[in-house]
Amino acid sequence: MTVKGKAIRDQGSASSDQESAIDNPQSSINNQQSSINNHQSLVVLISGYGSNLQAILDACASGVLPARVVAVISNKKDAYGLERARQAGIPAVYKPKPREQDRRRYDGELAELVASYQPDWIVLAGWMRVLSSAFLKHFTGRVVNLHPALPGTFPGTEAIQRAFEACHRGEITHTGVMVHLVPDEGVDAGPVLAQEVVPIEPQDTLEALESRVHAVEHRILVDVLKGLTTETRRD
Repeated sequence: MTVKGKAIRDQGSASSDQESAIDNPQSSINNQQSSINNHQSLVVLISGYGSNLQAILDACASGVLPARVVAVISNKKDAYGLERARQAGIPAVYKPKPREQDRRRYDGELAELVASYQPDWIVLAGWMRVLSSAFLKHFTGRVVNLHPALPGTFPGTEAIQRAFEACHRGEITHTGVMVHLVPDEGVDAGPVLAQEVVPIEPQDTLEALESRVHAVEHRILVDVLKGLTTETRRD
């Protein structure tokens, strides 16, 4: 009886809320806008195709991830991820590093650019440069990296291919994905936020393994960001 009574009251409350929204549509719009403004903001750094960026954008659009991407920055002009950002109505910024420019000078300029968007989190989703302290010191504990390998294995580029080759040499039977914080200039190293094993099957082609790893990347990155943004809002 209590549950039924509660359901009736909840229905009445929902009906009242709907009537209120109809009577005062501007108030409803303001409440929705306030909810959006309270979402955590993300700047995403990419260097390539941007499939992990797309997973973030889709999760934000669907409400699965209580966050909003405020800018996408790439060091590669032809990175398709920039087009993904444009299609989503998000600032897409090309920030190249001139060959003659000092690395730390570039990272300092990049930090200024990122900071101008006032992000809560910086997400490295296929960013193919190692960031120096000239960047990281501005965002302590707020830089998140995704890497298609388990902690301590296959740091750097071509991690999936190197794992595939190691499997064929009989050295491993699985690889994985991790998401971690970036505290310093270590390559694909830092406090691990999440990791997941991806088995390498005997019949796998490199393309099949890549597809499975990418699927895990998309899911685990969104899950971690959801946890981070939700915890920060509670704090």
